[in-house]
Amino acid sequence: MAFKVVQLLELPDMPDYSEMFRQAGVEVELAKKIDPIPLTEDQIIAAVGDADAAIAGTTVQPFSRKVFKSLSNFKFIMSIGIGYDNLDVQAATELCILAANIPDYCLEEVSDHTMALILACTRRVVQLDGIVKQGGWKSLAEPHIQSDIWPNLSRLRGQTLGLIGLGRIPQALVPKAQGFGLRIIAFDPYIAPDIFQELGVEQVNLEQLLTQSDIVSIHVPVTPETRHLLGLEQLKQMKPTACLINTARGPIVDHEALYTVLSQGGISAAAVDVTDPEPLPPDSPLLNLDNIIITAHCAGISPMSSAELLRRPGEEVIRLVRGEWPVGLLNPQVKEKYRQKWAQS
Repeated sequence: MAFKVVQLLELPDMPDYSEMFRQAGVEVELAKKIDPIPLTEDQIIAAVGDADAAIAGTTVQPFSRKVFKSLSNFKFIMSIGIGYDNLDVQAATELCILAANIPDYCLEEVSDHTMALILACTRRVVQLDGIVKQGGWKSLAEPHIQSDIWPNLSRLRGQTLGLIGLGRIPQALVPKAQGFGLRIIAFDPYIAPDIFQELGVEQVNLEQLLTQSDIVSIHVPVTPETRHLLGLEQLKQMKPTACLINTARGPIVDHEALYTVLSQGGISAAAVDVTDPEPLPPDSPLLNLDNIIITAHCAGISPMSSAELLRRPGEEVIRLVRGEWPVGLLNPQVKEKYRQKWAQS
């Protein structure tokens, strides 16, 4: 009997997974359920039905305990991308369902974008560009400009970069930042001390990171533990000259608190690729500030990363059907129970 896969999301330039399966010589029956795209639990349950697996975007499509418990034949959820904000990995594990993402997707792009935001923030690139394009080249010499902007231009060499999270993306960022002469410290209780040592990164707690860093850069997923990890209390621990960078997820930072510290001089500047919500509403007070740079959740985008992102889900299904484990498995602890439960299928 063919392994049934439901595709719940269609992206531009997505490959024909049926053709991938045919060329790989695996017996997979693919059904697309994308018109309309299922976005609620009930819609997903109806779309998946008796399928063995689903390819979905779990940053927006909820694969919750309710969904998993309603799918009696379900074995594998393949999440497109790194993020899996609405994927209940614990529930999947308890119900012997494999869950996978693409953990090495866009590592270079996001770490490059983070470095670009660090440079833009510390050198006030966007603000200075705006002044010149408004005819203000000569005004850059005026006293109020010199007092407002010049003191906030900083040299990177010798500054301290604090990384909240030391997973794959920040590990790709470390050598790039070290090339600029930055001292790097990091907070991540889930990373072994030898990884810190290998990277030349000093391990600190969160309070030490916030108080010591000239630049704080966020690199953790959204979980109950990390949601609003940086609230007003934490942001006030940062240096008034510090910059905050976020290329991870918007809800990690309390945006009301961020506005407060940016508008009142609590920190010098911020540069973010992610917000809460996305997109920001037109009346968001953050949009009125000169000392924040906002890009539209595009840090991971390039032709190279997009091709990898779109190809990987099909490859992971092929691995599973061949009896191999997905490369991006999020719950490897379920392997033995999975093997026992589905051995006869």
